[in-house]
Amino acid sequence: MEYKIDATNKILGRLATEVAVLLRGKNAPSFDPAKLSGNKVVVCNTDKIKFSGKKASQKLYRHHSGYHGGLKEEKLEDLVQRDSRLVLKYAVMGMLPKNRLRAKFIKNLILNKEQ
Repeated sequence: MEYKIDATNKILGRLATEVAVLLRGKNAPSFDPAKLSGNKVVVCNTDKIKFSGKKASQKLYRHHSGYHGGLKEEKLEDLVQRDSRLVLKYAVMGMLPKNRLRAKFIKNLILNKEQ
């Protein structure tokens, strides 16, 4: 099944939970946590996502290169300017189970900057 969601004026966390539930198939009566649901979710207008409070200036995304002193930080507002689709992808990935199915669920998520 394919779901279309318009992200215009929606708050990031609430949108991410909605997408994660649809990707896992928890809205269907035949939900099985050990199986892939087959649902595809298309999210449009990721440039128009809203953030509550001071998240845009305070939230940091961190990753480490593996080398000494290799901790990289990026603010939410900078990541939105670079690629707004990554913000929603990271939020949804954090809400999916941390197992082998997560990579398969994320492949069923299609993100578009515009409609």
